Amino acid sequence: MPKIAVAIQNEYGDPGREARPASCTPLCVVDRAGREAMTMTAVSNKTQRGRGSETLNGASLAAGAMMTLSGSFSILMGISGIAHDSLFAVSSHYTYWFDLTTWGVLHLVVGVLLVITGLAVLADKSWGRGAGAAVTAISLITQFMFVPHYPAWAIPMMTLDLLILFALTRFHIETSGGR
Repeated sequence: MPKIAVAIQNEYGDPGREARPASCTPLCVVDRAGREAMTMTAVSNKTQRGRGSETLNGASLAAGAMMTLSGSFSILMGISGIAHDSLFAVSSHYTYWFDLTTWGVLHLVVGVLLVITGLAVLADKSWGRGAGAAVTAISLITQFMFVPHYPAWAIPMMTLDLLILFALTRFHIETSGGR
């Protein structure tokens, strides 16, 4: 009576995503005398995703987290600017002079947009990275124009916006060698 080895594939990867076997290993059934009776194919537990699907990589995860952080800070700065007009320094010889309440509203709007697009990047939405890069670029320009009012705030926020832009716009190149 031959020994029968059975290979059962019980998981095909993430629900809702197409999965294909990563590799197939031949499995032989032998009888007690050591003769090969039949050959089957065992399917491994590892799956390989289709070419069109992408996952949230580390850079996108970091960018989404930094965007929500930057947006939260901008919202707080906007509320401060709206509540207390005398909070920031005012220069009369500044080219991009706005009322400080206007700066507060501008920071508030940009902050809300940063939080929304940051959450979209974290949720792996298709529009999240592009919209996030656009909103972060607007935030970078806004912070640059805000430097004369509060440089200790604007310069670190500009650095954070540059890091976000780098993380959102970098390309991830996959190799077909499996590494």
